[in-house]
Amino acid sequence: MANRAEAFFTQWEEDQGKMKELAPDVMRGFGGLFQAVMKDGALSVREKELIALAVGVAVPCIPCINLHVKKCLEAGATREQILEAAGVTVMMRGGPSLTHIPEVIEALEHLEQTT
Repeated sequence: MANRAEAFFTQWEEDQGKMKELAPDVMRGFGGLFQAVMKDGALSVREKELIALAVGVAVPCIPCINLHVKKCLEAGATREQILEAAGVTVMMRGGPSLTHIPEVIEALEHLEQTT
């Protein structure tokens, strides 16, 4: 069975290019918001990424899960911190969030193999 996280990241590169071409204002606007919010402040980037991951699991948004697992790792979060943040989501949202922990693990495994 193909790794869904691997397939996502492969497709994401292509999709992002299309979005920049076909919806440049949306991409610029979101990019500006992202950059303004996701920088060190009272919370570190690592803490903000862990929160973003937890929201992605809670919503649930599989692209958000994949992208924020990656950003958590880039911000220095450990595997244990990432899984603990996902666990807090399960405590707050219950079973529906629990069913998305495999996506967190799959993204972690894929990204740990490619870095």
